Amino acid sequence: MATKFKTGSALSQLSLTPLIDIVFLLLIFFLVATRFAEEEREMDVLLPEASEAQPLTRKPRELFININHEGRYFVGGKIVTLEELQPLLQAAYVNNPGRASVVIRADRHCRWEYVVAAMNACNRAKIRDYRVTTTEGPPG
Repeated sequence: MATKFKTGSALSQLSLTPLIDIVFLLLIFFLVATRFAEEEREMDVLLPEASEAQPLTRKPRELFININHEGRYFVGGKIVTLEELQPLLQAAYVNNPGRASVVIRADRHCRWEYVVAAMNACNRAKIRDYRVTTTEGPPG
């Protein structure tokens, strides 16, 4: 005995009204929630003082010190002397206390004393996270 199925009757009875209601409710919820978040940031509040408070720090960023074969220091594409390098390192430490990071990139023909001088400048600025980079050599 063959049975006959009615096609298309399920789609004709499907109502999209509840789906549209839910979408509107979600939209209203997110609009209200984001408004409260803005008001929290804009509220004028007199904050108490603390003797051991530290300022908000910027996202840690590595400071690159490049040293060419003649022993010249380059920071941010500018030539700096060893005396000018010290305030830059101290500023990096102040902006990120305990999290400042320095990468020293020296030319392979550079005298090692220039690299050591840059490492000493990092130590004087209280930066302990510094690295000397190299390129990967041949295996073996």
